[in-house]
Amino acid sequence: MATIRDLMSQSDRANSFQPAMQVAGAGNKETVLTSIASSQSRLEDSRALALIIAEAADDRKGGDIVILRVSEVSYLADYFVIVTGFSHVQVRAIARAIEEKVELLWQRHPLRTEGKTEGSWILQDYGEAIAHIFMPQEREFYNLEAFWGHAERIDFPGSTTA
Repeated sequence: MATIRDLMSQSDRANSFQPAMQVAGAGNKETVLTSIASSQSRLEDSRALALIIAEAADDRKGGDIVILRVSEVSYLADYFVIVTGFSHVQVRAIARAIEEKVELLWQRHPLRTEGKTEGSWILQDYGEAIAHIFMPQEREFYNLEAFWGHAERIDFPGSTTA
């Protein structure tokens, strides 16, 4: 597992830790480091949730699964999982599979779900991870991968390309 020091360049460490230490004071050094470690742990949990969402979509033969780490470029979520379903029935089945797997493994339900009735684009908001399940036409039209093109793309080996 990468540590915070591994993830930050030397100049980043010098620039980000020193002001925090000056503000927090020498006595609170442990508090600052604990806060940074906690943030890193939250991102690891978010990534694990995104991977579970992608696996559930893959279990239902979702196509062209893409995971984007948007935490550096957006406050909406840490990760987007984008999936293609090839019929309204499949889009709904993928959404159901995601709900079931996340509930089973994380004991969580989506905070919000949109689009289940139409079944052409279902959005499931789990807070730190958001699943977008599209029909091919809607995915091409909204093109979230291009809109969030500056976000880091996370490899998901189970994905089949549409």
